[in-house]
Amino acid sequence: MLTTLTTSYTDTRAADLAWALGREPLPALATLDLELAGQKMQLRLLGASHQVLLEEERGVCSETVACIAGSSTPLPLGVAKRVGDWEYEFAARVEELSPGSFAGRAQELLALVSDHPNGLAGVFPGSPHAFTALLAQHQEGQTRWRTWHAYPQEGQLVATRTRVGARCSAPVAAG
Repeated sequence: MLTTLTTSYTDTRAADLAWALGREPLPALATLDLELAGQKMQLRLLGASHQVLLEEERGVCSETVACIAGSSTPLPLGVAKRVGDWEYEFAARVEELSPGSFAGRAQELLALVSDHPNGLAGVFPGSPHAFTALLAQHQEGQTRWRTWHAYPQEGQLVATRTRVGARCSAPVAAG
């Protein structure tokens, strides 16, 4: 799903993005509700980037990547931790692109996400290449999502990927 967001472009620099787990739902400009393998998932576009809410019988996982006032956790390159009964893995990278490459990559990503049933993309006013996009899937017992945050004025594209899966119990030794 592709939408034009009716707000100003709040997070104007990739360096301003922060990451947080466990935040309450923040006001969203657009949402996409999904059910993937019995899990309820909500993809949320914020004026300051994205939030993903994942809920199932094991609990709730909330990931926020956005410009968060007062946040002391900058966007990490990678995180692996336990969240309730889940194993959570997050990775981020920043791509530096020339203006021509940026426009082509932006069009490619927007087409990929907007045509996907588990995709949500929002274009910010002022530039057709200023966008945030999310794409979710469930595969082999794991829920995964990818996001892209575009900063055309800097030629930067921030890409994240997240994997959430059930924690494996330690094998029982045969006796």
